[in-house]
Amino acid sequence: MAQAFTQLPEWMYNQGALSPVVAPRLIRLNAPLAAELGLDAHWLAGPQGLAMLAGNSMPAGVEPVATAYAGHQFGYYNPALGDGRALLLGDVRDRSGHVREIQLKGAGRTVFSRRGDGRAALGPVLREYLLSESMAALGIPTTRALAAVSTGETVQRETMLPGAILTRVASSHLRVGTFQYVAARRDPAALRQLLDFAIARHDPQARQSETPALTFLENVVAAQASLVARWMLVGFIHGVMNTDNMAISGETIDYGPCAFMDEYDPATVFSFIDEQGRYAYTNQPTIALWNLTRLAEALLPLLSDSEDARPVLARQALAGFNTRFHAVYFDGMRAKLGLTTPQEGDEALFAALLETMHQTRADMTGTFRALSQPAVLAGEDVSALPAAFAPWLERWQQRLRHDGALSPAARAQAMQAVNPCYIARNHLVEAMIRSAVEEGDFTPFETLLAVLSNPYAQQPGRERYALPPGADERVRYTFCGT
Repeated sequence: MAQAFTQLPEWMYNQGALSPVVAPRLIRLNAPLAAELGLDAHWLAGPQGLAMLAGNSMPAGVEPVATAYAGHQFGYYNPALGDGRALLLGDVRDRSGHVREIQLKGAGRTVFSRRGDGRAALGPVLREYLLSESMAALGIPTTRALAAVSTGETVQRETMLPGAILTRVASSHLRVGTFQYVAARRDPAALRQLLDFAIARHDPQARQSETPALTFLENVVAAQASLVARWMLVGFIHGVMNTDNMAISGETIDYGPCAFMDEYDPATVFSFIDEQGRYAYTNQPTIALWNLTRLAEALLPLLSDSEDARPVLARQALAGFNTRFHAVYFDGMRAKLGLTTPQEGDEALFAALLETMHQTRADMTGTFRALSQPAVLAGEDVSALPAAFAPWLERWQQRLRHDGALSPAARAQAMQAVNPCYIARNHLVEAMIRSAVEEGDFTPFETLLAVLSNPYAQQPGRERYALPPGADERVRYTFCGT
């Protein structure tokens, strides 16, 4: 396992000291992901592998580091954040030839911990494992969970909680905040070195460009626009879109107070600390662009030799966000509604559906899944939808009649391939966490993980996992868990 990050200036990382835990136990190992990474699952599950996954000892050649970064947190700049509870173990090359980084979260204090203990509680570890693997199954770019390990120790939050460590896999852990950290030092050589590192990892073709920094920025903007559009299409709310939680790779990263929306409401917020709704569902594209503007500011010195040209080029690159976002989002909405070709009036049709869903407090995932049924597409049985949908359904049916000759069955099949039956519903996630934390029972975790690994297929006997929460099951707030 190579440690490429140490190619960067020494002030960008710190050699991580191990903080052994007393009684590590493997909760779950993601064997298919291990195979994809070219790792031996049997070794990982054995004593030496468990010692590494728990941060107790490392195999020869594995040299953990904690990386430095800055970040805007809820709009306020913090110049010195960094991996306060994470250790980057190094890189592996997966079966497809792509470099992937492996990191331990909750492995103990680092020089960036400030007043924190560097540990993670069991609940947030299980949430991130489940949510990241659910996103991967949905086909949305994301970091992955390789393993979850209980530590045999407790951590103090509001109460004493069992501790755990997550092993996370990412294309890289470079963030917008990483570039902010380096740019703040006003060291052009270091900024160029970081850019070259990021390009080599994520965008090697940009090296052939006459303006590599600009090309890199444009591609990061496009990747993030696409990612956020795909979040919106499934009702995902990240919850804490700080610049240190936005990955250069275009992968979803840092699953803290995240959740999937049940009742459609664009103002939905789950994070307990987001009192002003900065990171509400509907604000996510705006915040993503705001974050990318901070990246553009950090890259300004590299965009052009001409100081006057730099802000112009940055604005041009950022202007690509809305174009890319709307293209991905509207193409996605067409697919969700069984439309194969764009036509004038589609955007108004989409807006009318969302407004009807909002007014009727309709379940977002359930509504799109109901529309994917052959009987609804054929106009034979619409009883699964509220009566208030009737005017919109008539409008949709008319639109479908001008969209090719697909049979209702074929169109339904295409729609069901993009409209999940199962999402990580917050009430199910919280019930799973309670079971594990309070009773030591991981059966709900394993069952929910199995359901979410195949989200687009109807699974007989698991109908309750597709249902929205009852009135007494609703979960209003989620917590970061750090």
